[in-house]
Amino acid sequence: MTRQSPTNRILLLLKTEGPQATAALAAALGITGEAARQQLSRMAEDGLVTSVSEGAAGRGRPRQLWHLTAAGNAQFPDGHAALTTALLSTLVAQLGTGALEAVIAGREAETLARYRAQLADAPDLADRVRRLVAIRTAEGYMADSWMLDDGSWLLVENHCPICAAATACAGFCRSELETFHALLGGRVERAEHILQGARRCAYRITP
Repeated sequence: MTRQSPTNRILLLLKTEGPQATAALAAALGITGEAARQQLSRMAEDGLVTSVSEGAAGRGRPRQLWHLTAAGNAQFPDGHAALTTALLSTLVAQLGTGALEAVIAGREAETLARYRAQLADAPDLADRVRRLVAIRTAEGYMADSWMLDDGSWLLVENHCPICAAATACAGFCRSELETFHALLGGRVERAEHILQGARRCAYRITP
């Protein structure tokens, strides 16, 4: 997603910020509300977004928030989902689940070694988190992080380029959590999970 057309900008905003009202999208794009409505209507006709009514607090009218559809989410890299799923199924069918676990363990070891090399001179947790965010973003995870009021960190991944593999085998998600824990230290907990219906994966990192 390198082009910055209005469609791509809206897709990116909804992917990274979650459901948005028309006015908020118009403000973010620097266009009028009417222009935003026209753009969103075209995107809805293309099946990329959908408008959902959410109840207002008090007596107000329900708010209309725009969400990405499955087709909208598919505009982001999927890591060759169909091929990945087929390969995993064939691996298990031919060699058994033990072979799949061996593949996951090997991938985890390689990933951890590579990440450690890239973070070797990071002086503290804050710098390790920031560098990990940069690495994961380069790998397609659309990552971000910030410090919470209690001094812990929240690392979020707005996209999962290996979602098909993770859906086929939860071991990939378990491996990711273990990698983060080994790399960052402290306590790492998954607070949100795409495979459980969340729009992103999020990890709380407590020193």
